[in-house]
Amino acid sequence: MNKKLQTYLNSHIEAAPLAVFRVFFGILMFVSIIRFWSYGWIEKFYITPEFHFTFYGFSWVRPWGEWTYLLFGICAASAVMITIGWKCRFAMITFFLSFTYIELMDKTMYLNHYYFISILSFLLIFVPAGHYFSLDTLSRKRKQKDPLSTTMAIGYVPRWTIDSIKLVLAIVYVYAGLAKLNSDWLLEAMPLKIWLPSKFDIPLIGDIVSQEWAQYAFSWIGAGYDLFIPFLLLWKPTRTFAFVMVVIFHVLTRVLFPIGMFPYIMIVSALIFFDASLHKKVVYAFAKAIKYPKELLEGTTVWKPLSVQRYKLSVGVVVVFFCIQLLLPWRYAFYPGELFWTEEGYRFSWRVMLMEKSGYAQFKIKDGVTGKRFYVNNADFLTPLQEKQMSFQPDFILEYAHYLRDHFTAQGHKNVEVYVESYVALNGRLSTTYIDPDVNLAEIKESFTHKNWIKPFTDEIKGL
Repeated sequence: MNKKLQTYLNSHIEAAPLAVFRVFFGILMFVSIIRFWSYGWIEKFYITPEFHFTFYGFSWVRPWGEWTYLLFGICAASAVMITIGWKCRFAMITFFLSFTYIELMDKTMYLNHYYFISILSFLLIFVPAGHYFSLDTLSRKRKQKDPLSTTMAIGYVPRWTIDSIKLVLAIVYVYAGLAKLNSDWLLEAMPLKIWLPSKFDIPLIGDIVSQEWAQYAFSWIGAGYDLFIPFLLLWKPTRTFAFVMVVIFHVLTRVLFPIGMFPYIMIVSALIFFDASLHKKVVYAFAKAIKYPKELLEGTTVWKPLSVQRYKLSVGVVVVFFCIQLLLPWRYAFYPGELFWTEEGYRFSWRVMLMEKSGYAQFKIKDGVTGKRFYVNNADFLTPLQEKQMSFQPDFILEYAHYLRDHFTAQGHKNVEVYVESYVALNGRLSTTYIDPDVNLAEIKESFTHKNWIKPFTDEIKGL
């Protein structure tokens, strides 16, 4: 086994797929950042709000006021550097740090595909993505008389560097498919039965998606697609068919749901499964357009790391990375209660568009000694989006309660206690009490332990 693993780690493959992936990744990331900026979302979501919901352990990650634009600028500039392959590892580290910082600034903005971009950019730090069809290659040419020297990283890269990207995509799809194997999704067509009828005005398909049979069909096909598409992409006889399915699926989801750049990212990422011959055609087309030296695209040399120790460290980090990615989505199993209700272990586990929750949360501030009380107008502290997200997520509710405690204590109120009257509806069920109204949230400490102040779920959702 060890010998086979060593043989695999020492095997190499043409670098064109990695180069094409890097170029498209950089382009899409740059477009995503500029799109976010142009819509005024930096101001709306990060600068205007007075309060920001933070991830546990990352309360120190905050927007920079007007300097937040600089952070987005750094992220965009690093995306350009990734695209052209200039100082590629430095660019990838910069992009990972800046993008992940942006993602952590306000939990309200959490999306699965933001997390996907963060972990993907982290992985790309440890692969030689800039060693073919890049400005780094041109730079090395100027320093060497022989542009095809074996010390130049052109031609071939370790096979695992490309397979690792395939594995990330497979994890995303398969875990998303496994998460759909529950009674709400398969037997009740929830939450698609709630969402799709509102798309009646979409040309051509509006009438179809409004029908119940179509909602069940979308649910079952969606689960099957997620579970099997990575394997269909891996197998050469079905690869082209599978890619067509990827395009149709993600274009359709883009039409039906406002999920930004994610469909395009997944479509482009799926190209990594194709043989190098296709990617070389793409590279040559780009090279011809920008007059990139053709001789630097035809090398048959093998990439060699500058240091064996650094290479082993990179492999070790990637192994640990995948262990975390494989195990982290299962952490929900250590919590009692219904996952969709408590959301303990829900994030970072590829549970994509599985539930429709709506909530109501009215906070009460009470003097623990005198008993005097008053109610809070959430609009005084939160944006509409923040209030909506807070109303049905327990960690949001607790963090907001702590903020209210500190705010009113600073105003001179004594013995501040915070209670909430909270009601939540899940996947079309009737709204029921969500948080124990008799629990003083001001005294509850945030942690990874089970939140026993969440009222038990009154129904049952079978499945994973």
